[in-house]
Amino acid sequence: MGKEKTIAKPLSQNKSLIKQFNMLTDTNKLLTITIIVFVVMYICAVIFEGKGFLSPQALFNILINNAALLITACGMSVVMITGGIDISVGGVVALVSMSCAVYLDYHGGNVPVSILIALGIGLAFGVFQGFLVAYLDIQPFIVTLAGMFFARGMTTIVNSEPFNVTNESFVALKDTRIEIPFIGTYNKRGIFIPAYINIGVVVALAVVVFFFIMLRWTKLGRHFYAVGGNPQSAMMLGINVKRTRFISHVISGLLAGIGGYVYFMYVGSGSPSNAQGMEMNAIASSIIGGTMLTGGVGNIIGTLFGVMTLSTIKDIVASAGLSDPWWTGITIAAMLCLFLVIQSVVISNKDRK
Repeated sequence: MGKEKTIAKPLSQNKSLIKQFNMLTDTNKLLTITIIVFVVMYICAVIFEGKGFLSPQALFNILINNAALLITACGMSVVMITGGIDISVGGVVALVSMSCAVYLDYHGGNVPVSILIALGIGLAFGVFQGFLVAYLDIQPFIVTLAGMFFARGMTTIVNSEPFNVTNESFVALKDTRIEIPFIGTYNKRGIFIPAYINIGVVVALAVVVFFFIMLRWTKLGRHFYAVGGNPQSAMMLGINVKRTRFISHVISGLLAGIGGYVYFMYVGSGSPSNAQGMEMNAIASSIIGGTMLTGGVGNIIGTLFGVMTLSTIKDIVASAGLSDPWWTGITIAAMLCLFLVIQSVVISNKDRK
């Protein structure tokens, strides 16, 4: 009996290491494919839009326009890696932007408290939905669908009319530009114009770096992958599956709150129609970035390139003269199908081996 115990533990550890190696290999493969697709899409954008798309500012503009989406997509990727989903993020972003707008304009609020409001709303959704999913074992799609409807409804209750925020401190924060030294272009007069980003981009890139490190090199990150890969095996290895799933939804809710405030700084207004379809764009960005719907495989850097690829696709469709919104939807659907097929091929090759 003593020998069986001493042999069983190394065997289980070896299987765990082999599984983690396979997941890392799949993640790297999908990340490589995502980067290649982005490069191809960007070259197509240069062809359609001309040399102006080669300027550094054109690349920074993609980040400026999609900073909020990038933050929410990072949260979505964490949840999807654990095998879940969170379709409430768009509603949470809308609720955050409306709540902060009403507080700042109608109640004479200040920026620090409005940021706390945004974090509080996101955290409340993450904790409540995470508890229902992890500890009451309710399907995450149903829970977050209800969360989406609730957030959209609450947004209208907070205020039903769209309006622009005129709070001076907020407007100053919104209009802040951060110039990038030694990067830019020369105009026709030979004057150097530096490239710039806004505060939202800084926040988004900080989120990407933090969660890349967390998923790659921390115990919690390894737990996310293990739970998404096989919950039963993760439980046998001593991982608290329920707590891990709960934490993933808390992270998604918190990032939706942060993304909501970044989105609010970008649009500068409150409206019930804010962030329409953002949850679908976040899911699409994660899938294009190599995060698998089945869980266990994903990379935050891939999510970054997924967001940029999605934005580039929209630019190409618009430049081709296809201004009708359904052409963008058709193109994104085709890209999603392509990446789902690629993911299926990767899985089938792994299973064959």
